[in-house]
Amino acid sequence: MSDSKTKEVKVNQQEPPATALGGYHAENFRRRTRCAIVFAIMIAAFAVVIVININSGNVHISVGEIAKAIFLREGQDKVLDIIWTIRLPRIIVSMLLGGALALAGFLLQTFFENPIAGPYVLGISSGAKMVVAIAMILFMQNGLHVSSFTLIAAAFIGSLIATMFIVAVSFKIHNMAALLVAGIMVGYICNAVTEFIITFAEDSDIANLHVWSMGSFSGMTWTNVGVCLVVTGGGFILTMLMSKPIGAFQMGQNYAASMGVNIKWFKIALITLSSLLTACVTAYAGPISFVGIAVPFLIKGAMGTAKPLVVIPGCMLGGGVFCMVCDVIARLAFAPQELNISTVTAVFGAPVVIYMMVSRRRQM
Repeated sequence: MSDSKTKEVKVNQQEPPATALGGYHAENFRRRTRCAIVFAIMIAAFAVVIVININSGNVHISVGEIAKAIFLREGQDKVLDIIWTIRLPRIIVSMLLGGALALAGFLLQTFFENPIAGPYVLGISSGAKMVVAIAMILFMQNGLHVSSFTLIAAAFIGSLIATMFIVAVSFKIHNMAALLVAGIMVGYICNAVTEFIITFAEDSDIANLHVWSMGSFSGMTWTNVGVCLVVTGGGFILTMLMSKPIGAFQMGQNYAASMGVNIKWFKIALITLSSLLTACVTAYAGPISFVGIAVPFLIKGAMGTAKPLVVIPGCMLGGGVFCMVCDVIARLAFAPQELNISTVTAVFGAPVVIYMMVSRRRQM
């Protein structure tokens, strides 16, 4: 009897782990299915938005003409010129820069361990804008050509200046709202310096700066596409290579250090990558608001996970789709008048940020 009871106890002790293991596999399957569905929806939305973007405008182009022009390079010269010279470069750049902005926001949120951190809200985009404005005026006044790499380098320096200031403040301030206010103040200071510089610029320079500073994806060329692809593609690959350290860092700095992550160099890498991605966006499209905060939050919520291996490509794709949709609205809402892209992204992104702050307040 005692032997049978002992066997029964052993069997009962072994059952919970099997049950737990089955529950783990079921939960893991549900999570993977959920992520796959979200990616499938974003890819479908991406395809639909591309067609709408090419199809709509002052010149209407049918879906059949779009397919012929893209896959066969056949059709009227006017249609081919509109698609390949004007609309496709703009679509691709909006996709790349939208993804870059969302990715930069994710990296900053990882660095500050704060979901409200983003390039625009923390004043990093404004810092990039300030230095780009200085560079553009100096080059234009001396009759020099402003190259793409010059703009990106200037924006990168400005991003780093603003980021370093925010990092210094974050060591003193650990409250989310206070850090947000500090970022807004940095943005105001950089904008004030920019306006002061523009005051003493020539009229033609002011016109160019004004168009750029409002934020827009218009006027993109295939050269711009190539540079954006190199910068954002490189940033995406490096971020994916850092996915394991990012995952460990999300568990806490002590845990990351125990897993062999060099915290100092890891933080430098996060700041450098986020600044470079923000610089590329600001140099080509001007400051764009709220994408860096709203998209990572929406991606994490939709996928039900914060794992970097899933969230990083999700942010890249989600940010691209978000900016492409906003660009379509900016072009068509009051056509032929075009809205600046930051106005549209603020309309959709700001409510998400407000919801984030309210929900976090309730949880405290």
